[in-house]
Amino acid sequence: MSENAAPRSSALLKFVVFSLFGLFMFFFKLEWLSPNLKSVPVDFIVGSLQSRAMPAVKIFILAVMYVGAAMPFIKGTWNKNGMDIFMSIAKVCGAVIGTILYFNLWQSNAWLWRGDIGPFLFNKLAIPVGLVIPIGSVFLAFLASYGLMEFIGVLVDCVMRPLFRTPGRSAIDAVASFVGSYSIALIITNGVYRSNRYTAREAAVIATGFSTVSMTFLLVVARTLGLMDHWTPYFFVAMLVTFVVTAITARLWPLCSIPDTYFGGAAAPEPQLEGGRLERAWQIGIRTADAQPNVFKLCGDNLWAGLKMAFAVIPAITSVGLLGLWLAEFTPVFDWFGYIFYPFFKVFGVAQPVLGGKAAAICLPEMFLPAILIKSSGTMLLKFVIAVVSISEILFFSASIPCIMGTDIPLKMRDILVIWFERVVLSILITVPIGMWMGFSDAVQAVAK
Repeated sequence: MSENAAPRSSALLKFVVFSLFGLFMFFFKLEWLSPNLKSVPVDFIVGSLQSRAMPAVKIFILAVMYVGAAMPFIKGTWNKNGMDIFMSIAKVCGAVIGTILYFNLWQSNAWLWRGDIGPFLFNKLAIPVGLVIPIGSVFLAFLASYGLMEFIGVLVDCVMRPLFRTPGRSAIDAVASFVGSYSIALIITNGVYRSNRYTAREAAVIATGFSTVSMTFLLVVARTLGLMDHWTPYFFVAMLVTFVVTAITARLWPLCSIPDTYFGGAAAPEPQLEGGRLERAWQIGIRTADAQPNVFKLCGDNLWAGLKMAFAVIPAITSVGLLGLWLAEFTPVFDWFGYIFYPFFKVFGVAQPVLGGKAAAICLPEMFLPAILIKSSGTMLLKFVIAVVSISEILFFSASIPCIMGTDIPLKMRDILVIWFERVVLSILITVPIGMWMGFSDAVQAVAK
């Protein structure tokens, strides 16, 4: 269809129907239909597979680990650079660990078989993420390919660009993270980047700034730290701090130094439209829907892209997560590392600054570890601050970092670690005054284990 030609009626139908279906799958809360259904449809499908077909699901996840471990060696990419060597070895180790956990081997190792170690990594991380990536990728075709992102992008571009230096369509990624999960948001980001609608810098800002854990994880953290009586302010403060920190880090090195280049070398062509903002948004949404291939081909392509991402992510999640948990429990690495953050708690006069520093440091291997560390000994102010920091830091080795490394976004491990440090420091500096202003005290509140 030429730029000036009128869109076909079928394009309008695809834009409206398929986009609404995509919104339904990712954002419609099923508890409106039944109080027992507290998830969105994509998450409901994943949960149903886990509850009704777990034996087959475990075999699928183990197969994903094996394929993921083998692919770098089959393709000959395992030794391209130091990070590729590390990740390739991590994938092999992940497949070995997955085998041990699946076949119930080496049960003499009580630590590995502790509920919050091996079973947690396999059942609560590898399986859900290994299902949501390919399943979410299929339904992503409806959310991201039929004009909805372009429609919203035109409407909110005037807000997103000044604040975050990203296009308006990146607002979808932010919402998908809080309502769905970081893995869904990263699927969206990588897909849009590969289609040349994000530059490398924009994709990097979005992946490290918006792809945080879902609302369900916020609930788990709040329950663990005894903050459910403050759930509403906690949720909104966590969102606010996350996005304020993203607006700042987008202007700091290394994100500001990533070039504005496109995956395919040039930006995807977008028609020049006239009229008001709403009219232009409507036109570009319909034109985008009209340009898409057959829906079954699009879903098939997305499924294969999701499977490839799962191959890259799932074995790495298992081994890197286990390494982080081992380092946190059996070495003083994070005790030493925590002293880097000690001054940022001390400057505000926060009680237990050493504990706060360690909690901030320990969110690098796994975002839930800080809550476990301080749940029975931290003060209310410290619990509130760490509860927010563990969400707004976004980057952690047990899941989100391997997910990012599994995308095509050009971020080096050095960049990710620097961005993580910036996010933790900024989150502490912003959240502590907010917690004090909200009246959280340094009194210790015991939480039942």
